[in-house]
Amino acid sequence: MDPHLIVTDLDNTLLDAEHDLDDLTIETLRALSARGHHLALASGRHFLDIAAFRRRLGVPAYILSTNGAHLHAPDDTLIAEQWVPAELVRELVALPREADIRLNFYTNEEWLIDAPAPELLALHAHTGFGYRVADLAAHDGRGVGKVLCIGDPEALAALEASIPAGLGERLHLTYSMADSLEIMAQGVNKGAALERLLAHLDLPAERCLAFGDNLNDAEMLAVAGHGFIMDNANPALFARVPRATRIDHHHPHGVARRLQRFFALEASLS
Repeated sequence: MDPHLIVTDLDNTLLDAEHDLDDLTIETLRALSARGHHLALASGRHFLDIAAFRRRLGVPAYILSTNGAHLHAPDDTLIAEQWVPAELVRELVALPREADIRLNFYTNEEWLIDAPAPELLALHAHTGFGYRVADLAAHDGRGVGKVLCIGDPEALAALEASIPAGLGERLHLTYSMADSLEIMAQGVNKGAALERLLAHLDLPAERCLAFGDNLNDAEMLAVAGHGFIMDNANPALFARVPRATRIDHHHPHGVARRLQRFFALEASLS
């Protein structure tokens, strides 16, 4: 079979219920890499966070991090990146918001947060990646790949609605989870990063498989020739990408099982 590109979201897609990699998933991706297929991990997570999973997989894989703000090659060479303009970051910080909404910045090297939120660290227990509490009101806004607001979904909806139209037109807003409002520069999303990667690899979209579960995966699933949505996905995602195929729940190893079927790996891995 000609080389394909397999690009997958992490949380609630490739990872199990404990936000970890299971043995079958590791075995499947290693087998596909050995056959010459290209792999890519695409997540709202920070590059350093995703890279820890890539080390666990033990395969060369591209990384589309921070919802596509950064695209790295398997050897960590930077292929493309786009920051939120500093003046827009400052405007976002100045918006009134509920006190229990946690404001976060993803910079080149760090995850910054405006107040301690230890409950958030459980998502990153298997990578050890964590935040640093900082005065984000004093930040100059430079070098921010995304502004992340975490809190009650209704409070986030009110915050999103409060963003002035002129400001919103210069940003890309999406949700990775119901309680996570992700804000990047306009034009930054996983789909745009995937288009760049396909061009870099000189592959047609028809030879790309993409897997996702939430609204920040919509553009990526629409670009791929074969889009797969997890059974546990946000219901609104199915309407966003109606031609995508619904597959098994992410836990246990829904992505691995579909890849085994698509590439006829069951016999070789049994």
